[in-house]
Amino acid sequence: MTHEAPRTEQREAGDWPSLSVVIPVRNDAAHLAGAVAAVLAQDYPRPFEVVLGVGPSDDGTEEVAATLAQHEPRVRVVANPEGGTAAGLNVAIAASSGDVVARVDGHCELSPGYLRRAVETLRATGADNVGGVQEAIGSTPFERAVAAAMTSRFGVGNARFHYGGDAGPTDTVYLGVFSRDALRRVGGFDEDLVRNQDYELNWRLRDSGGTVWFDPELRVKYRPRPSLAGLARQYFEYGQWKREMLRRHPRSLRWRQAVPPVALVGNAVGVVVGLLFDRRALAVPAIYAAATLAASATAGSGEDRAVAARLPLVFVTMHNAWGAGFIVGPKRPRRSRPLPGR
Repeated sequence: MTHEAPRTEQREAGDWPSLSVVIPVRNDAAHLAGAVAAVLAQDYPRPFEVVLGVGPSDDGTEEVAATLAQHEPRVRVVANPEGGTAAGLNVAIAASSGDVVARVDGHCELSPGYLRRAVETLRATGADNVGGVQEAIGSTPFERAVAAAMTSRFGVGNARFHYGGDAGPTDTVYLGVFSRDALRRVGGFDEDLVRNQDYELNWRLRDSGGTVWFDPELRVKYRPRPSLAGLARQYFEYGQWKREMLRRHPRSLRWRQAVPPVALVGNAVGVVVGLLFDRRALAVPAIYAAATLAASATAGSGEDRAVAARLPLVFVTMHNAWGAGFIVGPKRPRRSRPLPGR
């Protein structure tokens, strides 16, 4: 009996694909150790590696990463001199060897059993990428308000990875566990995109005949931005780079992506026309304000007053920053490398 269990475990492990976890990090010193600890605690049936793609940082992230690698043989560090998220992912993927590649971010934590279930789902469905729910969790009243807004359809539209839903094919997921062959097929992440790299990659996977699969049982804790300025900057960049994404792939447009810029323009026109020409035009911003207050009451139910009081400002910031970024757009990026399917 003392020799039977190891042989059984060996047979089980041999049935599972090799796995690499890749983590792009830059200025994530405060949360990186927790993110890596949650990965290393996973119960995947065979040994796996963790590769950190570390960009230039000014908060000690590089030192934290080096310490983690020094004390844990499963962790390796590779330099990401470009600093961007997509570049960090690509250098970490290139330095890894697993048949399956799981993406993790330095400011999030995988739930127990995440990697095992994701690989099971990947094999069972034949998907190119499997992912689940971005479970936003804040510690301060502001962060908790952002977390509540990020799980509201009024805040983020019908993207299932924000709030859950039925398992099945979808347009995109949070993070992702990929077949390496699928990543090779489409050429990896597009390093020209500052934001929306995940959505753009998932679009190319689906456009090349693959499937992106949503599993609501896969949950990842995500820490929202801690300040209003940080939130506004984040959503402005989301809008900017979604416009670039749609310029490259116009067929990827979803209705939720058109709502923020349309609402921003409609409210602005309503205010100007209403104040200068016809007061009936003020009905447009008034309807938006009423909808925001109603959504805040719904999203803030069960929260304390400090959180509920911040929700209207959080919703307005998310919508208007995203819409403004979309209208302004990014400076046209220069193609850094060719990608398949273009």
